[in-house]
Amino acid sequence: MKLNYKIIFHFLGLLLLFNGGFMLLSALISLIYKDGVTLEIFLAGITTLIAGLLVMIFTKNHNKEMNKREGYIVVTFGWIIMSLSGCLPYVLTESIPSFTNAFFETISGYTTTGASILNDIEAVPKGVLFWRSLTHWIGGMGIIVLAIAILPLLGIGGMQLFAAEAPGPSADKLHPRITDTAKRLWLIYFGYTAAETILLQVAGMSFFDAINHALCTLSTGGFSTKNASVAYWNGNPIIQYIIILFMFLAGTNFVLSYFAFKGKVQKIIHDEEFKLYFKFIAIFTIIAALIIYFRANISESSIPHPMVWGRVESSFRHALFQVLSIVTTTGFVTADYTLWTPFLMVFFFGLMFLGGSAGSTSGGVKVVRHLILIKNGFLEFKRTLHPNAILPVRYNKRAISGDIVFNILGFFILYMLSFIIGSLGFSILGIEFRSAIGLAASTLGNVGPALGDFGPVNNYYELPALGKWWASFLMLIGRLELFTVLILLTPFFWRNR
Repeated sequence: MKLNYKIIFHFLGLLLLFNGGFMLLSALISLIYKDGVTLEIFLAGITTLIAGLLVMIFTKNHNKEMNKREGYIVVTFGWIIMSLSGCLPYVLTESIPSFTNAFFETISGYTTTGASILNDIEAVPKGVLFWRSLTHWIGGMGIIVLAIAILPLLGIGGMQLFAAEAPGPSADKLHPRITDTAKRLWLIYFGYTAAETILLQVAGMSFFDAINHALCTLSTGGFSTKNASVAYWNGNPIIQYIIILFMFLAGTNFVLSYFAFKGKVQKIIHDEEFKLYFKFIAIFTIIAALIIYFRANISESSIPHPMVWGRVESSFRHALFQVLSIVTTTGFVTADYTLWTPFLMVFFFGLMFLGGSAGSTSGGVKVVRHLILIKNGFLEFKRTLHPNAILPVRYNKRAISGDIVFNILGFFILYMLSFIIGSLGFSILGIEFRSAIGLAASTLGNVGPALGDFGPVNNYYELPALGKWWASFLMLIGRLELFTVLILLTPFFWRNR
């Protein structure tokens, strides 16, 4: 079957319209704060809007049917097109004049990685900073899920797109119609963002800082308006606890949030992935907090009271914050955790491979995949003892088909291979071992902070140009869960059948 190129380009044009509209919103913020770059951001928005409109006009007479192959192409190239057009505000305002650096910052935003090349974030105009945070927010729930909410207006069905973009091994639907699912997810997403903005402002942040951090928390992105990230507010624990709460929610399956609002609490309590996610957070936080309290050097500015309780609270808060930040792949930092102890550096490196829940905005492998791998591993022992027994893997009291288990095993192997190849790619560029493996794990898992020269208090500015393009590729395949992008690199995908 031949590819329907017209519908592919029509959808890419629609994404450009979305991008241009959000740029105009950033221009409005620039105008309000009078940061001197309103015209440049406005021109970026208008240029993107016109490009999108022209593409849609030239492809308006297209076949409305979209198959799975076209869905994969639209998702992958949609992210690339959004990232290419998203560079314009950086380049036109000269906040990031280098195209390589601008593309890196933009794709880091859309993939919600949060890796930055900016050396002085606080010197960047507010309109540009708001656009930077918006790239996180747009990418967080998925630009494709946003777009398919209005596809009925174009007479296009969106199931193929949702299947290609939705994070995790399966996409739970809240409603039989996929567009209604997208609308409900975005309503919850928007509601959480508004709630966090209000709470952060009440806790002491300026409105601008509050809305930017809310945009970047719910998307599990990690861009901050401050050079020190959330460590800037180490003297205000309430702000950090608010961000902790919303990082936890953002790393949870958004379907469970929908059930919570509907009063179906039992569905949350009995969800196996949520229970394991909560246990992981609790256990890892206790381990980190104990080591921080007894062994690590925490800056006195982090401790609100020079008494035992003050140190206990500070140790617990820093541990909980950093565990959640890395597990949910948000990437905010309150301290340089690589300096706490060698054990904790390796510990947090390991957490980069965990990821949040499926159906969340987190990157990484995802908790449900680890859960099914662990269950299948234990069942292999039983199968060895009882080779004739039928022992299916069960999840939420339902047997999982062997195809899903094999898919997860394949994903995990491919993920680890991507990590190894990613590390080798960075090492070829002359990057030392610790930094290379940290870069590969962080970019592939969409975490943000890495290790070594690219640790939590550093940025990616010194990464060579080729390294930035390699990191951009790893961020893209990590955000779109490997198969969606890598399948496009296979020759059989492009054969007309």
